[in-house]
Amino acid sequence: MSLYRLAEWLNARNFVRDVRGLAAVEFAVIFPVALMLFFGTIEVSTGVAVDRKVIILTRTLSDLISQAKSVTDTDISNAFNISSAVMAPYSNTPVQAKISQVFIDSNGVAKVKWSKASNTSVHSCNEVVTTLVPPGINVAGTYLIMSEVAYDFTPAAGMSGGSFTPPTLHLSDRTFTRPRQTDSVAYPSAPVCN
Repeated sequence: MSLYRLAEWLNARNFVRDVRGLAAVEFAVIFPVALMLFFGTIEVSTGVAVDRKVIILTRTLSDLISQAKSVTDTDISNAFNISSAVMAPYSNTPVQAKISQVFIDSNGVAKVKWSKASNTSVHSCNEVVTTLVPPGINVAGTYLIMSEVAYDFTPAAGMSGGSFTPPTLHLSDRTFTRPRQTDSVAYPSAPVCN
């Protein structure tokens, strides 16, 4: 073996054994993955928290209205305005809320008797919503307060100007409560449904 070949072979062995830059290479490989896991965990946690707030808001709206004997436009507006407190610290701008009173006739058909909405369209007078009412509370001759809330949640993580834009998740909930102080909650300024 020539002296030149021997020197090359020794340098190659030393190169393989040299670990001085190993930590930097490992860090460069692991750091992007760890960063993605960190921000992904934050975004998933935020999405779960917003979904929980949507559920709480839906139940709050239904509960507030079902406690009254009658409501006015101001009462309904105040109920919708509570969304900023319930949704805090998240924005209440994407909140789409709807409160309706439903009557279940003798055939078990649920029809809307009045409806009011915020940032979305109302249910029409006598609109059939039987498929929305759970079978356990679909009792003929009774009224229900139906509250619906929808929220479009877009995660903050994404690349502006890049090819990745985060998906918008449509979160929604619906709940029913029975009027508590009377058989039905009167809403005199609502359109009359026969």
